[in-house]
Amino acid sequence: MRLGVDLSAEGILVVSMGGATNILRFLDALEPERGPAVVGLCDAAEADYLARRLHARGRAASPDATGLPTAGFHVCDADLEDELIRALGVAATEQVLDDEGELESFRAFQRQLYQRPRPVDAQLRRFIASHAGAKLRYAASLVNRLDPDAVPGPLARVLHDARDRHRRARP
Repeated sequence: MRLGVDLSAEGILVVSMGGATNILRFLDALEPERGPAVVGLCDAAEADYLARRLHARGRAASPDATGLPTAGFHVCDADLEDELIRALGVAATEQVLDDEGELESFRAFQRQLYQRPRPVDAQLRRFIASHAGAKLRYAASLVNRLDPDAVPGPLARVLHDARDRHRRARP
């Protein structure tokens, strides 16, 4: 339980879709059981693609990113990791890497020629994305570090929508 929300106790399931291109498969699998309570986050680069798919299904008000909120989907500035790194700051994000035993690996990553001129937040984002399964693991660790007043907007909105839609969908 984090931020006063126990998703499991409320019957809310969090899954990784593996990208917006999988949206129809997930809607087909989850909507018969959960109905319109299916909500989500997407990366900015995938927003229009996702909106077109949701609009075609009658879920989004328009076929571009402006229609996503009506469907319960919210756009992260770049991606969720970017939102979380900005919300926490570099030092707290590096502390998460240290807690995970990955800070030395990150320091070695920073010394790579291509990484040296990049800002630390960009290095962190790339490092987190470079390990198989790390995005999901780090997202949980980063969220656990968040101050309740620092929850990124898209994450706060999707949590609100998930709780609201789930309550309305219950018999």
